[in-house]
Amino acid sequence: MTVHDRHRRDFLLKASTLGAAVAWAPSVIAAPAAKSRSRRRNEKEDVTPAEDLMREHGVLNRILLVYEESIRRLEAGVELPPEAVSGAAGIVRRFVEDYHEKLEEEHLFPRFVKAATLVDLVEVLRAQHEAGRRLTADILGLATTTATTTAGDARTRQTLVSRLRSFVRMYRPHEAREDTVLFPALHRLIPERQYRALGDRFERREHELFGERGFEGVVDEVAAIEKSLGIYDLAQFTSA
Repeated sequence: MTVHDRHRRDFLLKASTLGAAVAWAPSVIAAPAAKSRSRRRNEKEDVTPAEDLMREHGVLNRILLVYEESIRRLEAGVELPPEAVSGAAGIVRRFVEDYHEKLEEEHLFPRFVKAATLVDLVEVLRAQHEAGRRLTADILGLATTTATTTAGDARTRQTLVSRLRSFVRMYRPHEAREDTVLFPALHRLIPERQYRALGDRFERREHELFGERGFEGVVDEVAAIEKSLGIYDLAQFTSA
């Protein structure tokens, strides 16, 4: 092999090595970026419409516990902070009735009626929404110092207990039927793309009405009421 041939061989070897390094480098640089994007996606997973509505039912369930504790205190003649009942009913009005139920009435119920699916159930649910709003209006009007103190008017306390009990009795089966029948059927009723888009619409509306923290902020409000009534600690509900 001549000197010229050796120089040519060395040049080609270096060029091929450099080319391989250049080809490999972008994949190494891109890998952390790809992992970062994947991590961001995982940190903020899309919430499906059913999941969104069901976790809002969790807020409603915690308010029902507040109502039940209020009933217990009123019937036992134990003083009850009026702001506990009015605060809980206010969350029902703002979060459950004016937001959660409006989503169902505007985006779920019409789809079932149009598809002639679960129409009888939808009509009952709609009627219960209207009944619930009447009960909430009564509860807000009755949740005063006169109604919630032991020195208050007995008839007013009795009426408040009746309204609270009616609300709890109606909404436990109401939300259970939606969670187990209506919401699962929605996913089967509309294409996946529309289903996901509906979830995005729910999320945007939530933050428009309740700010940046949205659902989490409302949960904090309920927790504060639970603490004022001494029913926040989950361990106290553990069966002996």
